[in-house]
Amino acid sequence: MPKVTVYSTLLCPYCFAARRLLKNKGIEFEEIRVDKQPEKRQEMIQRSGRFTVPQIFIDDFHVGGYDDMAELNRKGKLDALFGGVLADTQSG
Repeated sequence: MPKVTVYSTLLCPYCFAARRLLKNKGIEFEEIRVDKQPEKRQEMIQRSGRFTVPQIFIDDFHVGGYDDMAELNRKGKLDALFGGVLADTQSG
């Protein structure tokens, strides 16, 4: 399974939505809270070229933010990034 990294903050609604989507799909992820570890914000910016959270990576592939990931999911492309082996556990 690829390594998923999510740069986030506690009170960000998009971060919450990203975590929920990943959990609903059964995807384990490492969460790096840039509000608790401010030095990691610079790492996030260098990796993504963006200043906002969340920033989501699958291995070294930069997915983008929550909207980007949700769009991949709607198009069925998120599962493809995991080899199509994900089971969506979200009901209706």
